Amino acid sequence: MAKKTATKKKTASKKAVKTSRKTSTVRKGAVAKAARKTGKPAVKRAAPRKPAAARRPKGAAWQWSAVETAAAIRSGAISAIETVEAHLERMRTVNPKLNAVVVDLSEEALAAAHAADKQRAKGGELGLLHGVPITIKENVDYEGRPNFNGVPANKDFIAPSDSPVVRNLKKAGAIVIGLTNTPEFSFRGFTDNPLHGLTLNPWDPNITCGGSSGGAGSAVAAGIGTIAHGNDIGGSLRWPAHCNGVATIKPTQGRIPAFNASATAERPMLAHLMSAQGPLARHVADVRLALEAMSQRDPRDPWWVPAPLVGPKPKGPIKVALAKIPEDMDVDPSVRAALRQAADHLERSGYRVSEVDVPDINGVWQTWCDIITNETVVMQEAGMLKVTSEDFHKAWNGMKSKANVLDLPAWMRATAARSGHIRAWQLFFEDYPVVLAPTTVKPTPGPRDDTVSAERVQEIFWGEIRFISAINVLGLPGAVVPVALHDGKPIGVQLIAGRYREDLALDAAAAIEKRAGVLSHRLWETMG
Repeated sequence: MAKKTATKKKTASKKAVKTSRKTSTVRKGAVAKAARKTGKPAVKRAAPRKPAAARRPKGAAWQWSAVETAAAIRSGAISAIETVEAHLERMRTVNPKLNAVVVDLSEEALAAAHAADKQRAKGGELGLLHGVPITIKENVDYEGRPNFNGVPANKDFIAPSDSPVVRNLKKAGAIVIGLTNTPEFSFRGFTDNPLHGLTLNPWDPNITCGGSSGGAGSAVAAGIGTIAHGNDIGGSLRWPAHCNGVATIKPTQGRIPAFNASATAERPMLAHLMSAQGPLARHVADVRLALEAMSQRDPRDPWWVPAPLVGPKPKGPIKVALAKIPEDMDVDPSVRAALRQAADHLERSGYRVSEVDVPDINGVWQTWCDIITNETVVMQEAGMLKVTSEDFHKAWNGMKSKANVLDLPAWMRATAARSGHIRAWQLFFEDYPVVLAPTTVKPTPGPRDDTVSAERVQEIFWGEIRFISAINVLGLPGAVVPVALHDGKPIGVQLIAGRYREDLALDAAAAIEKRAGVLSHRLWETMG
């Protein structure tokens, strides 16, 4: 029986080979016949096969992360043109309701996408963000365009060159599809101005999108661009990230170079030392990628520091300080729940979390308020008040009323106190490399709450977002990552680390994101 079975298998195998050869002969004959008809040589072509690496991510192209988008373009799974067109279509669909992007750069973006595809086809060197659509906040120089910064009177401030952050992003291959809205002189935590109007929050038009990078936060949350550029002198990256349910990093001062050639004067020293450029994105990994692209050297910024993006890993388990909230801050239960949830996510990821007092958060905030307010009064106030709206005056007067008026000796003491605060925090990080803190202790306010009264402005900046603005005077890196939704609105938390240790803040943010998820995906279900 075994021999007969073997003989049958051998006969079947011969038949299969014979049939295969016969089929092959027929195919060759058909190809030759077609060649005789056309007069062209017969060419046998294998069916094109996409390599595994060239698979497209799931969903529409505008929904992809920056990391996914860069990889898909690099592998050939999608072209830069198709990617940019998808984001422009998304912008046309949702931006009319949001007013997040106030300068449409569609034509310029499509031309850049064509160039990006040609460069890839030639086998040219590709940057970290080759072909990736992004947005730029309209308060940094964009060559050939006015640097309006929310002020109609700035129409003549035409940028002679790109600011360092724009230049670095373009060098990395990113494609700018639009410029985003900002309040007048980027001096409010709410995004509205007489030039472009009010920007809305995509989660709910009855809450603010934050400021001053409110247009950036609203745009990237809604799916317009994978990365949004912003900047932060008192919370202008972290506050919009919280309001719009996205992630960000306010880097250490000096990490990302800054300069505007269109400016009529140099920035005062402390304003420069407390301000930072940075990215907002839906994914923490995208924030990290954008930070690397933005951080390249530019000789126009004398404060730029060539610090490594990754430092030595602390001995594990890494201790996280859950910041005790001062007793005079009225904390909403939803915020306490979000902080506890974030702490649980960190503990489950291997961190050790303890609730402790952080160094003099009240004194740090007051130092920030005194320094920035007095410097602005001396250097900028008169010029700003001449060209700004009544809403700006209300908001500014509210901020100013919480500051102490400083004469020269008091000013010098305040700047000296800044060094002491930084030292105290640096020593604190020796024991607790990461601090988990609130962004705000209250639900997100309405879109124009800072124009209600001077008292309401004080309430917001001192009573609600104290842990955000205080960090600027220290020059420390602070990340924000969304944790949960409360009544359909996002709540984020802040992760603070030592100088030039953005990596530690982002590692902790990524650990939270891994368990909390990316909230923008839920937003899109409601937006359509």
